[in-house]
Amino acid sequence: MKDINSSPDLIGQNAIKVISNVGFSVFVFSVLTFTVIAVTYQPPDPWESSRALTRVFTEVSNASFQMDDNSVVKTGEDVDPVTVNPSLSPAPAPLTRPDPFIGVADAPVARPDPFVGVALPADAPATRPDPLVEKLGTSSPADAPVARPDPSTEKPGNASVGRPDPRSEKPGDAPAGQPDPLIEKSGENVTNQSLGMASGGCEETGSVSCSARGVLIAIKKFNAKRFKSIVFLEYQAPVNGSNPNECDVSWRFRNKKEKSWRKYRDFRRFRLGFGENCTYKVVGAKGWHSGINAKRLKSQSQSQINATKKGEKTKIGTSFHDKEINDTIPVMGSSSGFRNRKYLYYSRGGDYCKNMNHYIWSLLCALGEARYLNRTFVMDLRICLSSNYTSSDQDEDGKDFRFYFDFEHLKESASIVEEHEFLKNWKKFEKNHKKKILVRKVKTHRVTPMQLRSDTSTIIWRRFDKPEPENYWYRVCENQAANYITRPWQSLWKSRRLMNIVSEISGKMDWDFDAIHVIRGEKAQNKAMWPHLDADTSPESILTKLQGVIQPWRNLYIATNEPFYNYFDRLRSHYNVHLLDDYKELWGDKSEWYNETMVLNGGRAVVFDRYMRAEVDTEVLYRAKTRVETFYDLTKDCKDGVNSC
Repeated sequence: MKDINSSPDLIGQNAIKVISNVGFSVFVFSVLTFTVIAVTYQPPDPWESSRALTRVFTEVSNASFQMDDNSVVKTGEDVDPVTVNPSLSPAPAPLTRPDPFIGVADAPVARPDPFVGVALPADAPATRPDPLVEKLGTSSPADAPVARPDPSTEKPGNASVGRPDPRSEKPGDAPAGQPDPLIEKSGENVTNQSLGMASGGCEETGSVSCSARGVLIAIKKFNAKRFKSIVFLEYQAPVNGSNPNECDVSWRFRNKKEKSWRKYRDFRRFRLGFGENCTYKVVGAKGWHSGINAKRLKSQSQSQINATKKGEKTKIGTSFHDKEINDTIPVMGSSSGFRNRKYLYYSRGGDYCKNMNHYIWSLLCALGEARYLNRTFVMDLRICLSSNYTSSDQDEDGKDFRFYFDFEHLKESASIVEEHEFLKNWKKFEKNHKKKILVRKVKTHRVTPMQLRSDTSTIIWRRFDKPEPENYWYRVCENQAANYITRPWQSLWKSRRLMNIVSEISGKMDWDFDAIHVIRGEKAQNKAMWPHLDADTSPESILTKLQGVIQPWRNLYIATNEPFYNYFDRLRSHYNVHLLDDYKELWGDKSEWYNETMVLNGGRAVVFDRYMRAEVDTEVLYRAKTRVETFYDLTKDCKDGVNSC
């Protein structure tokens, strides 16, 4: 009886033991799991955003940047680093993107008569002889035909499907090289408070006074409504044009798609008239750089009058100098100042004469290390241009960094000194002082920036004497150093002189254009790697694919490496085609770019090479309202060849 009565107690004790053992086992397992996680867990990399920015700029996988299509690496003005993270990296847009032209006027473009300066009434008929005279409120049918309309009877309007155009007063654009069209407007009215006359007095006056306050206000409103893609920063007072009722005005602006905050300049001619109750209105306007009376007379600097070389004076020609460009080489100053600074000096390595994108990658590594070490970087402004970009198909030494990049911005955003100036001051200091400069020579990239962080030498001299690829500058920033060195992308901008050309090309199309990037060249010939590229980039194939994306008779800029100018003639029956060669005068021997680069080059002419062309093509492409890419839109071939997508 005793054993039977005690059995429930034994069961209860055994259950407690089992529960205790299970609980202890769970506890031990949890501790082990936590320990394993604690040992193996790696927190988010604090430098991941920097590497994401690097991927955005480069978008290549190989460190030597062997890009067969000579693409241009994005620089600081192309991407805003504040908004960049891995999830927001730019992705190619599909060809079936929503129609971006809803709300954009697509006026037919014809070759108009030049602006003759005759004031036109606001209610002038649309059938006047000038083909681009525009009347507010008109619109073309949504299903505009492909055939070019009769310019004497066609009314401009929006060719987008399914929605009226709220900006249908926006004028068309003349092709490059043609006279600037007359852009006819009505309704831009501003009360004329400066005339001080009753209704009806405007007709008695007979002409507009450009100095009247209301004139500039009317022009400001006209520009703000017409140019949506640019920001107007400052205006100069209007001056008289060549004919009565004409006013020339100059202003500074920047493009909304550019992150550099550079200021560019335009000056245009406007025709003004009076509306009801003595109100000012812009009746017509001419195109890019048409207001020549508002162009400030720029004093011709002595450096542009004569380029001195070996004691001989070489005439440069008429001055077109942009005073906002200051890319002179800074002088170091006294010898004591030289000693008080610390320097990072890179000798020439295997990067020299490599393609430009390889050069950029290595240069930014060097600048990043100098910033990490809190030192001044000694910079060689000489560039060896790779045969990829030269007309001779040979490497060309002796190019100037300032031909391609903005040296003024670089010296403002990074601590640098030009190599020749540095060596001159070093030699001068050694000559005048018994105590020598402390120099540490580093013979291999395997000595990391972290090991040099506490070095007190005045000069850290990195030598790159080993064979390739051990002598590439960018090797310094590999492996563990990648967690400490951040490449200063925002310090590197494209040349202001080249960007002026970009601005002028875009301005001549009134900032209202679409663009297509057509990559052909060697890739189109290599059928093994890109089997469909040649056929997919034929004019007929391009035209078929564009018709569903870009409206007829839009300005279409073609950025391409196709060498034959007439290759895209098939598209001219549907679009107003613009190619870079349509604007040769912008770098010709009478251009601003030609004269200024000649000064930098010691009086010798500078060739507008393939890399410059690629830079300009790329930047114009970025400013288009719709962009169509080769490998994302035109062809299914992979960008890097078969099976690489």
